[in-house]
This record gives sequence, C-alpha cells and structure tokens, in this order.
Amino acid sequence: MNILQKIDKNAERWLLLTFYVMLVITMAIEVIRRELFAYSSIWGEEIVRYSFIYLAWIGAAAAVKERAHIRIDVILHYFGPRTKALFYIFGDLVMFVVALVALYWSFETVLVSAKFGSVSHGLRISMVWFLMSVPLGFALMIWRLLQSLWRDLRTLRDGTPVFEGDKLFD
Repeated sequence: MNILQKIDKNAERWLLLTFYVMLVITMAIEVIRRELFAYSSIWGEEIVRYSFIYLAWIGAAAAVKERAHIRIDVILHYFGPRTKALFYIFGDLVMFVVALVALYWSFETVLVSAKFGSVSHGLRISMVWFLMSVPLGFALMIWRLLQSLWRDLRTLRDGTPVFEGDKLFD
C-alpha cells in the first residue's frame, strides 16, 4: 500500500486523534491550573474550542466515508441492491450539491477574515487557521462523497450489495 492510499484510508482517523489529544491535554492542563493555582489562561479555552470545532467537521467527513450519518433507511430493506444503490446515489448527489455550496460560502468567510486580518483574542493568531475548519471539513466531505458515488456506481453496474456502513442496531 503506497503512502497516498494510507493517507486516504486513515486521514480522518489521524486528524481526529490529533485534535482530540490536543483538546484533552489542554483541558486537563487548564483544569489543574485553575484548581491548584487559581489561574487560567484565555489561550487554553481557545485551543479547546477550536480543536472541538475541527473535531466536528473532520468527524462529519469521517461519517460520510463510513456512511455513518443518521438516516431513516427502514424502507430500503425492502429493495434489491440496484434500487438501494440508486437511493444512496441520489442521497450522495443531494449532499454533494449542499457541500459544494457550503464549501463556497465557508471559504468566502475565510477570505474576508484574511482580508481584514482578524486575530483570535487569546492566542493572537490569524482567525483564518480556525475558520478553515469549515471549508476543510466540506472539502473532505466532497472527496468522500465522490468516492462513495464511485463505489455506488460500481455497485449499480455489478448488481452487488451496496455499502451501507456498520450497523449500530440490527
């Protein structure tokens, strides 16, 4: 397996792990500082907040990859593989259009922030780094949707069972 395949397979997993560890460590440090030393910093709260935002958007892309978003699929159990594939393709196309529009408008926000040079209150870092979580999340979603569409089109062509993701309940 080459490096691009490894990145494609595990990108969200490693990004989620990185931001989660950053969130937990920073929060633990801030709790200790607040309880033991009666002192807290504004930057700690910012790191936790923005790590959580990155977690949410990258997690949304990971859910698209694993087809783990909440959906009502009771009626799909009565259809064959080709019909299921058509429903999933339709759903992915709708989500793809929404993600494209959202990517455009979220990137507009990043450009406005870059133009005016806004910075965070505590860290004094350009807000572009924090606002990029939304376009990054939508870009990853679009990539995963394209992969999903490709997989579902192959399923439709071959008549094989459609990938439905892992089941939470049977």
